[in-house]
Amino acid sequence: MKISREEVLHIAALVRLGLDENEIDHFRNQLSDILDKFEILKQLDTSNLAPTAQSISVSNVFRTDEADNSYPVDKIMENAPGRDGNYFKVQSVLE
Repeated sequence: MKISREEVLHIAALVRLGLDENEIDHFRNQLSDILDKFEILKQLDTSNLAPTAQSISVSNVFRTDEADNSYPVDKIMENAPGRDGNYFKVQSVLE
């Protein structure tokens, strides 16, 4: 499926991308190739596949949540630009 020069310019305008003549031809060919690949994929029978089917197995990669000791407050506050007790003191951003 060949994409037109006007379609490339429309897509470029949508993403605020300025293209010169060489880039327009280059992207026109690339986008046409991508659309050709989708035409091939459209020929596959997916009627027996669940909408959430995965090509690879999916497993949980998160570790279990375990309580651990925190750093001492004084150690954390050593690098604070300002301090008010056990709290960071920062410049006000709201009046």
